[in-house]
Amino acid sequence: MLSGLEDDAAAFSLDDNLAIVQTLDFITPVVNDPYSFGAIAAANAISDIYAMGAKPIFALNIVSFPIRSMPIDTLGAILAGGAAKAAEAGIPIVGGHSVDDTSPKYGLTVTGLVHPQKLIRKSGAQVGDVLVLTKPLGTGILATGVDSGIAGEEIETVLTAVMLELNLKAAQVMQAFPVHACTDVSGYGLLGHLKEMLSPDLAVILEYDKVPILPQVWDVLKYGGVSSGTHANARYVRDLVRWEESINPQERMVLYDAQTSGGLLMATPPDLAESLITKLNQVGTLAAHLIGYVSQRKDFPIEVRRGA
Repeated sequence: MLSGLEDDAAAFSLDDNLAIVQTLDFITPVVNDPYSFGAIAAANAISDIYAMGAKPIFALNIVSFPIRSMPIDTLGAILAGGAAKAAEAGIPIVGGHSVDDTSPKYGLTVTGLVHPQKLIRKSGAQVGDVLVLTKPLGTGILATGVDSGIAGEEIETVLTAVMLELNLKAAQVMQAFPVHACTDVSGYGLLGHLKEMLSPDLAVILEYDKVPILPQVWDVLKYGGVSSGTHANARYVRDLVRWEESINPQERMVLYDAQTSGGLLMATPPDLAESLITKLNQVGTLAAHLIGYVSQRKDFPIEVRRGA
């Protein structure tokens, strides 16, 4: 076994040249359109394979659906969205399992392959590494706004586009660079996933003004668009973070925000960061930003500053 519970996916070495990587992820609806929901859920699941530096090869559906209270066409649309997104990733869905439930849930178990020496772990960041994020934050806040009626169709369109974006191109670029650590930013929020990446002797300095954030977030936050998951994230890491005083509570909440189908968060040597970001932009990632760096720990594991 090369990795397990502490990583985005489980990895098992088959021999000196090949390891199998496997993950399972499913979610409740984050948008109103069932086809888009299925596609987002698939993108979200496949992302764990990309974060490990692996290539997905096939997937299985996992579905919960209230067959007595929702139209069967809705289930068909969810599955069609998932199949389309898997096809975009270049993999087939070869089966799966479904159960009758009180509310819809959908996702995939995804299998991938990687050379054992090219496996990328959550841990592995080194002092001096810089942190690169490939998608903007705020999808959890916007999804809460849509679900509660705070946000309308225009914001849902923006939200859907961000979550539909596969991390495929970002992962392909990452494989050409000596990335020391990587994870995909999802339910634990940016700060929660940073905590998972840090060994006891390391700390992270984040530059808040360099973190990509969806601009529609600020309108939704005015009306309290924060999920219970995001509040849980805040409780989980708040004692580990030192904030610059000028960063207000709403701004802080975005870094706790529980994401769905978020971007890749990479730790890479500083001399290669500019080339990495240039290449990520060339292939069309939604956002490729250098957001901070790794240092030796002195007191707090995470420090958030305004930045230059």
